[in-house]
Amino acid sequence: MTQRNSVEERHDFSLVLGGPVYQLLRRARLEGDHLELLRRRVVIITLFVWLPLFLLSMFASPPGGAGRLSFLRDIEVHTRFLVALPVLIVAELLVHSRIRPAVRCFVERRIVRPQDLPRFDGAIESAVRLRNSMPVELGLLLIVYILGLWLWNSRVGLNTSTWYANSGGHWNLTLAGYWYVLVSIPIVQFVILRWYLRLFIWFRFLWQVSRIDLHLIPTHPDRCAGLAFLGKSSYSFGPVLFAQGAILAGLLASRVLYRGESLMLFKLQIAGFIGFFVFLVLCPLLIFTPKMAQAKRKGLAEYALLAQRYVENFEEKWVLRDPSTAEQLLGAADIQSLADLGNSYGLVRDMRPVPFGLDDISRLAAATAVPLAPLLLTIFSPEELLMRIINVLF
Repeated sequence: MTQRNSVEERHDFSLVLGGPVYQLLRRARLEGDHLELLRRRVVIITLFVWLPLFLLSMFASPPGGAGRLSFLRDIEVHTRFLVALPVLIVAELLVHSRIRPAVRCFVERRIVRPQDLPRFDGAIESAVRLRNSMPVELGLLLIVYILGLWLWNSRVGLNTSTWYANSGGHWNLTLAGYWYVLVSIPIVQFVILRWYLRLFIWFRFLWQVSRIDLHLIPTHPDRCAGLAFLGKSSYSFGPVLFAQGAILAGLLASRVLYRGESLMLFKLQIAGFIGFFVFLVLCPLLIFTPKMAQAKRKGLAEYALLAQRYVENFEEKWVLRDPSTAEQLLGAADIQSLADLGNSYGLVRDMRPVPFGLDDISRLAAATAVPLAPLLLTIFSPEELLMRIINVLF
């Protein structure tokens, strides 16, 4: 039992359980050893970025000026800080609980052979070092404050006053504006960049695993040579895609409601946005396509040879023999074996070249698109939208 626990610990890899920010949150008693204190972490971080904006906006110039957008009416801000940010924090727990068993599946299902375990362990250790790297997270922070502020400064100046800035330029900020630009936005950007880093670490880990001589079985009933668990594990990134969709929904809602633009003008951008983020999550799994294609080709050749030998013997025994004894074929094991062989060959023939299917793609696309659904109410009435949904479903 002790040896088994030691092996499980050696292959216990988490994308989120580590790093300087994780250690900082633990010392601040906002994080446990295994992502406990989730509710406390969500509430405190969310209030830290949103509540000062609300309070400081009360000290801004009176909103009597025509066209001034108040804080409470800024949909983009609320979706980013009250929807997307909490979801990104909660997503850590889901990714932690789904990716760990997916990594262990490589060993438990003997996809990685015992003689290749040192290389597999090396891939895990390399991923852990990158996840825990302080220079990497400091680099993300520099990107947020250098590139992020440069992009803010390079935008077109404001034509009308808002709760965070007066007209005349993006740096003509109110008190709430300084917190918004220097604290709230950088925190959300940093959290998002950390998720992109984790996706890169996941891609890099899978790439290193794909270089191992994996034991892929083309007749596996999952039609992915035993790797379908990777496609199912991608569901754990659904909340990350949901948060990205919420940020886009807030941006589009502001343009539709306050600028009078039509949602239909953005249909291509929305479709491209959804496609890009679904590809971003599933792209790392494509690294196994060459291995899977090789396993399928090899399986087709081997089962074709086996089938040829079997059907030759079957024909000689049951077809070319004396027809007067053909009734003995009824209930014979040979006929069932022939059917089983055909089913096995069919599994190899129908094997997919990627470790995911259309259902995996559709679920991730739905997770990204759900936050955008309320925007349809700007085009259709609730009754008309309900009828359209019913017609699609039934």
